[in-house]
Amino acid sequence: MHRSRPAARSASRARTRIAAGFVGTALAGALLAAVPGSGPARTPARTPAPAPIQWGACPEQPAPADLRCGTLTVPIDHSGATKGTVRLAVARLPATGPAGKRIGSLVLNFGGPGAPGVSTLAADPNAFAELNKRYDLVAFDPRGVGHSAPVTCGGMTQGGGGGTAAPTGPAAELAALRAEAKRCALDSGPVLPYVGTVSVARDMDLLRRALGEDKLDYLGFSYGTRLGAVYAALFPRRTGRMVLDGVDTLTEPLGEQALLSAVGQQRALDGFLVWCAHRQDCVYGTNTRTAKEKVQALVTRLDATPLTGEGGLRFTGQDVADAIGIALYSRKAWPALADALALVERRGDPVGLMQLGGPEEPPPPGEAPGTGAAAVPADNAAAALVAVNCADDPDRGDAKASPADVARELEALQPVFLAASPIFGPRQLMTVLACYGRPAGTGFIRGIDRPAGIPRILLVGTRGDPATPYEWTEETAKRLGNTVVVDYKGDGHTGYVASRCVQGYVDHFLIDGRLPSGTRSCPAGE
Repeated sequence: MHRSRPAARSASRARTRIAAGFVGTALAGALLAAVPGSGPARTPARTPAPAPIQWGACPEQPAPADLRCGTLTVPIDHSGATKGTVRLAVARLPATGPAGKRIGSLVLNFGGPGAPGVSTLAADPNAFAELNKRYDLVAFDPRGVGHSAPVTCGGMTQGGGGGTAAPTGPAAELAALRAEAKRCALDSGPVLPYVGTVSVARDMDLLRRALGEDKLDYLGFSYGTRLGAVYAALFPRRTGRMVLDGVDTLTEPLGEQALLSAVGQQRALDGFLVWCAHRQDCVYGTNTRTAKEKVQALVTRLDATPLTGEGGLRFTGQDVADAIGIALYSRKAWPALADALALVERRGDPVGLMQLGGPEEPPPPGEAPGTGAAAVPADNAAAALVAVNCADDPDRGDAKASPADVARELEALQPVFLAASPIFGPRQLMTVLACYGRPAGTGFIRGIDRPAGIPRILLVGTRGDPATPYEWTEETAKRLGNTVVVDYKGDGHTGYVASRCVQGYVDHFLIDGRLPSGTRSCPAGE
């Protein structure tokens, strides 16, 4: 999720939160019929005990020598309907400490939606070395993601890189989104209507049983906090020690999420520019007000006249905003961002920004970036992100809305999003259309309100988080009820890897069960 967290670059961009949904009443039209199983309308029958996981060698390479992989078979539809099964990719890194001190299994989710867990754990488990002394670290690819029946839209997800021109105008945008929704349904198979977080949480309970654990000990980041909260609401008495870092919202409509994401990104950019102004060689000088204007001017200029980057790829102003947004996930990336901005401003060379997260040359057909694994479509991360976010949100607009209605609604919203951020607002405004042509999702998540019986849960919120604003930590704490909050005063997305103070609270709770009351604070600048 965060840039400093263990992550392969090809997966990291998918972990950036993109709120896909609707704002107002006229942003949707001609929706598909509702798909059964999109929410927990019926209480699922008790699923038979899953078969034990057969652990063996891992397909992800390179991987730690001790990492073992397997699969877990779960029903596509947890309501009991016979719609078949799906096999989930699972990985386990055995505890490294003395056998007598092993606590059990700690399940991790690194974010998304759309980010694979197996390859992320394989990439860098060292960030969790202290926990790994006492726990087996376990990660899985959620249904529809990675090697777990990956969904795909045939490579035509909106907003992708590669420098390709996006549809212009509401009518063209809506037509493209409708075509994409149909293509996703055709290419993804039967799992697509069942990729929502409620289904994934039920999968996670089957994983708990397959691991032989009475309760689920869990560490979730970013989207993984949404998954953890849903699990706790569904299975409060099966929830063990749970930590949620980079806390997602449970209540905001997705259009509001898009707006607040723009606010959070701009807040993080302002923090970066203040930091840059204290550097001797900052390309924008020491005046932070004019620095913001210069960044905005760069985005506007490259949208009008894109640069040509490596491999002949067009590099637009929106690509600049995307690259900045990715670098803001970790303060450790700020020096590279400062250098990249200096390079593009002084020499017109976008290579530094492209290395941070600009458009990428498409991989060969059928090959996932960086893995050579034909089983994972190249657009899987983007396709799963939209599919899960739409499955998790019940709001849809007026089915009779015309493109002209949508254009008027967007025109009315544009000043609001520009006021939130002239750099990130326009992109977030367009994401409010992403669920167009898709069935309404579940209302379960929106309805979580102090579930009875949940144990105390530790939440970590970061004040300078560009992806999950700190306000969501406070909001989710109220929604879950029985929580303790760690208020990290630093920057970047999530706090565990960035702050030893945060890591201390998290490790002590997961290992020793020690959890203070109220809110605790961790300083910036560690």
